[in-house]
Amino acid sequence: MRSTIILSAAVVLLISACGPEKKDDVISTDVVNNSATASETPADPGTLPVIAFKEQTFDFGKITQGEKVTHTFMFSNTGGAALVISSAQGSCGCTVPQYPRQPIKPGESGKIDVTFNSEGKAGKVEKTITVISNCEPNTMVISIKAEIIVPEER
Repeated sequence: MRSTIILSAAVVLLISACGPEKKDDVISTDVVNNSATASETPADPGTLPVIAFKEQTFDFGKITQGEKVTHTFMFSNTGGAALVISSAQGSCGCTVPQYPRQPIKPGESGKIDVTFNSEGKAGKVEKTITVISNCEPNTMVISIKAEIIVPEER
């Protein structure tokens, strides 16, 4: 009998906890990904950080299979607020970016070093690096290219 009462109480609590959502509690992803203020008024574009890369694509040209190569993507913050990069992810495990963890002030520069490991790859390849920051838009993509030559076996 005691277990029946406890089970019934648990079911009632579970059902009441899973009631309909109040519409006011839902936060749109537009607000999260947008640099709007709490009042939902868009921020003045001059007060936002802006990431400006010197180049968005780099071609290593011909490299030998198994070679590890690195390129540095230089960028500047041409906006009016500190630039914070929250992540930089390669499109595969063979492409590894290193990015600054500290804020880049307006007018300052930074770099993202990208190392590509061509082990097991052949032919023309293109890999991307997705950079997430507090800029608007918050996602930028830079890329590397290479033509991987497989050495002849002797």
